[in-house]
Amino acid sequence: MDELFARYMYFLRAKEGTKRSTTEALRKFYERNKYQYLKQLHTIDELKALALFWESVIDQDEERFSANVLKKLFVLNYAPNGMWQHITSVYFLHNRTDDVLNDEKFCKFLDKITAFIFAYAITNPGVNALRTPVYDEMVNIINGSEVTFSKYKFDKQKARTSFENYVFTNQRNATRSMITWYAFTYSNQQLLGLNEVFHLEHIYSKKRQEMEGGLNDESNLESLGNKILLESSINIKASDYRFDDKKKIYSGEQRRGKYKEPSKIAEIFEILEYEQFEEQQIIDRNKKILDKFFGFLEEQNLIA
Repeated sequence: MDELFARYMYFLRAKEGTKRSTTEALRKFYERNKYQYLKQLHTIDELKALALFWESVIDQDEERFSANVLKKLFVLNYAPNGMWQHITSVYFLHNRTDDVLNDEKFCKFLDKITAFIFAYAITNPGVNALRTPVYDEMVNIINGSEVTFSKYKFDKQKARTSFENYVFTNQRNATRSMITWYAFTYSNQQLLGLNEVFHLEHIYSKKRQEMEGGLNDESNLESLGNKILLESSINIKASDYRFDDKKKIYSGEQRRGKYKEPSKIAEIFEILEYEQFEEQQIIDRNKKILDKFFGFLEEQNLIA
């Protein structure tokens, strides 16, 4: 319930034209002027609409959202922070028509915030840094403007350097964000369930490096080029295997001696075509991921 009231608070703040990066405590905000917002007639209807919207997001409601929207929402579910939920709540409440959003415009909005938030998490770490640009755009939404982040575009070279110097360990939220985003750049990637558990798999395993020392630069273990999204049940079995054995497990050919379903991650079938996965393959794939993401930033007009 607190989450719902927090998301609604950002809508109310935006309607007030508030852009300041500090926020009041939830209770204090709603206590203002003798609970003025809670006494307004439309408040309950807006809260109900917002609650049903997020319930539909969690349920991956195919009657409410197109497959394209659901895939973008799946990616955002693994965003490096929860700020996307606040700005999406503002977008929904302002742009709904009979609680329905225009699909094309909603897709455009989701692409824009995905590109910006994912990049900003690397170039300006910390959710506090994200407040200023997002709060600006919340007010722009209320004023009927498109979300552009035009005042906060990225310097391409500086941003690329930030990405190349970032250590993408599995413990960092940004790592899962980027790998999940990349998985869905494959047009044949099916929608995955929010209730399914996916791990970040080291294609070239840590155990293999410990045993063989095959990588000249051990930091490549934590490169994006060495990470892929994988079902937890497959990852557990594949984590320490050599690449040839991993391919059999990824494909479902070898799973405790019995054939099982292959991974649902579309890129896996591209990985299966590799004859080997060594240091050069990690480096090449890392560049491919970064090139694709910076192409995405260009498409979203987020490069200065």
